[in-house]
Amino acid sequence: MDEERAGPTSVPATAADTSPESPWPLRLFSEKLKQHIERSPDVWIEGQLLEANIRNGHAYLTMRDVDVEYSLSVTVWASVMRTLESRPEVGARVVARVRPNLYLKTGRLSMNASDLRPVGLGDLLVRLERLRQALQAEGLFDTARKRPLPVLPHRVGLITGRNSDAEKDVLRNASLRWPGVEFEVRNTAVQGQNAVREIVQALRELDALDAVDVIVIARGGGALEDLLPFSSEDLVRAVAAATTPVVSAIGHEADRPILDDVADLRASTPTDAAKRIVPDVGEERQRIQQARLRLDRGVRQFLEREAHRLESLRTRPVMSQPSGMVDVRAEDVRRLRQRSVHSMRTALSRGSDAVAHLRAQVRSLSPQQTLDRGYAVVQVAADGAVVRDPADAPAGTRLAVRVARGRFDAVALPPDESTAKGNTHD
Repeated sequence: MDEERAGPTSVPATAADTSPESPWPLRLFSEKLKQHIERSPDVWIEGQLLEANIRNGHAYLTMRDVDVEYSLSVTVWASVMRTLESRPEVGARVVARVRPNLYLKTGRLSMNASDLRPVGLGDLLVRLERLRQALQAEGLFDTARKRPLPVLPHRVGLITGRNSDAEKDVLRNASLRWPGVEFEVRNTAVQGQNAVREIVQALRELDALDAVDVIVIARGGGALEDLLPFSSEDLVRAVAAATTPVVSAIGHEADRPILDDVADLRASTPTDAAKRIVPDVGEERQRIQQARLRLDRGVRQFLEREAHRLESLRTRPVMSQPSGMVDVRAEDVRRLRQRSVHSMRTALSRGSDAVAHLRAQVRSLSPQQTLDRGYAVVQVAADGAVVRDPADAPAGTRLAVRVARGRFDAVALPPDESTAKGNTHD
């Protein structure tokens, strides 16, 4: 008996110490799990009411996530129910302040709500605006991130509801504008809890196809709650990460989900999207015709202008009389040559006169000119010395006398007395 009572003291202190030989009793595990779970603080959660059963003043709810198929049981005790302004209804979107609770007898986990509030339109708008500002601060809406749409897409990816008016509008209007356009359609849920997941999956499939040039996400109008999937952060980030241009065509002109801000192009309606993604074949043909007319007119004007220029060149003297310029230059050459000859002759005449004048001057100063005037040059015949003094030629000295027309020999005679006297007197 003592050994049986001592048994519980051998239970492992922690879960890590348990083993097949030393397990925890289920009771102990449940109590410890309950203690661990109930240490969790209160938390506000948001979801849509899938079930709402009210019995004996208590409400037993099932809340479902608005984007994915996650659900959770929530219990609202009668004491809390009496403080609520309205009774919870199936389909309503609510926020609840809950704390986890484990029911030991069944091991069922539930949430005990201490407060439950319906989410109003104003609250949704505030949350959407807060999310819009946060994403804008990250730069997801920057113009630099937006990709231009192709001028003429070969294949268009379309994400929309099955057999929806939006799908018909896009296909019909785009085909009317450009009959050769092709579509790669992905039908998804466009509202409800599966919408975000299916749209994101379809977007990634189309973005991975090289043949798809542009992707259109289209949906008709609806209430704000119906359009909430197109303001989902998951969808917005998936569009921002896509490499293919994305066009948002959600609702009507007044509708403005966050998808419009991140998309590369916002279309006011699905019909407007069809007009924006493909050109109108009639308008393009008209533009081509107008371009041809402008081109023809431009070519014709160019030819006419160049013909006028050519005609004006032909009528110029240099073209009508090509030798005129040569004739003028030849006349200039003849005139210059005449001036050169005249100048040369004048210079030669003046030079000749100068030479004659110099020659006359030289001749007037030459010894021959002196001899011609009757003078003679007397030289000693022996050595040719010029006799300048009677003493240079004593009596008997043979002399050579040079006159104007030749020379002759002479002998110096002694001077007579009269001459001597005369010289002495001089």
